[in-house]
Amino acid sequence: MAMSGGIDSTVAAMLLLEQGYELEGVTFRTFDNISRACMEKEKGCCSVDSLFEAKRMAEEMGFAHRILDIRREFRETVVGNFIGEYLHGRTPNPCVLCNSDIKWGKLLDLADELGCDYLATGHYARIGRQVGRYYLRKGVDAAKDQTYFLWTLTQDNLSRTLFPLGGLTKPEVRQIAFDHGYEKLSKKGESQEICFIPDNDYRTFLRQEVEGYDEKYGPGDFVDTSGRKLGTHRGFPNYTIGQRKGLGIALGQPMFVVAIRPEDNTVVLGKKEELQGKTFYAKQINAMKYAPIPDGLEVTAKIRYRNEGGSACLYPEGDRLRVVFHDTMDSITPGQSAVFYEGDDVVGGGIIL
Repeated sequence: MAMSGGIDSTVAAMLLLEQGYELEGVTFRTFDNISRACMEKEKGCCSVDSLFEAKRMAEEMGFAHRILDIRREFRETVVGNFIGEYLHGRTPNPCVLCNSDIKWGKLLDLADELGCDYLATGHYARIGRQVGRYYLRKGVDAAKDQTYFLWTLTQDNLSRTLFPLGGLTKPEVRQIAFDHGYEKLSKKGESQEICFIPDNDYRTFLRQEVEGYDEKYGPGDFVDTSGRKLGTHRGFPNYTIGQRKGLGIALGQPMFVVAIRPEDNTVVLGKKEELQGKTFYAKQINAMKYAPIPDGLEVTAKIRYRNEGGSACLYPEGDRLRVVFHDTMDSITPGQSAVFYEGDDVVGGGIIL
């Protein structure tokens, strides 16, 4: 049982115990003052306080708990990728990588060592099965659905995973905690931040973590889509596709970041219509519901977590997938995850090129 110290994993553990499962609780230690900013404020699912809270909850419910120290692996894999993507002009999705390489990777290894059959988490998602294949299904609570972050899970991962909260809404989960005597927990808030980025300020994090950052990634040109210079920016890693605010340049009309060119430290600005597109390619494809993904399959393609998605067709081309929307979409961002749905079912996903 993956324990974060929060309400979701705690209620998931309660439900599994009531269903007769024997549990072994595990909490990750993923970072320790990973930047100077974190020395001032360490919070989220992996903070020191959350480790002790998870341990206390497990002990109160009567099952063993251990802390798994994976700080080195987390820094090399998740944090290293996060920094590297921004320095190549892309926008990363660290939670996706953490789920596949860290959470399911390390926890299933530990499950094997302990003789556990399943891995359970507090994610809001469900698992479906057809013709011998496992696939994700959206959680019942549409506002809390987390399948977007889980598209990298393999068939083996899914076959050994339990999502006790997938059929519940967040208010129902809070009520369960309250009914079990955890009134304070039932009112506990949630952090939407990346766990190792205080205040969601990735720019300060990069500056603190990358040696010689200001010298290597200093000012460059803002240009329009025709190549005409518009002004000077603060360094391309400080910008993301679709950004409008905080550009530091006044042009008399709203302008958006429509492209980032790290090779010559250039940030391209354009009008809203120049930000829109209908086609993109995705790499590192993980097929779930179908293997292989049928040519021309009609799906809803979601290109950001808070993006509702749009109707699209999928066209496999070698190890890549060509995605064609029926209507234009804003801010198709290299480095972000694209996840493809048939109704509530996850067809698969990939990384936007």
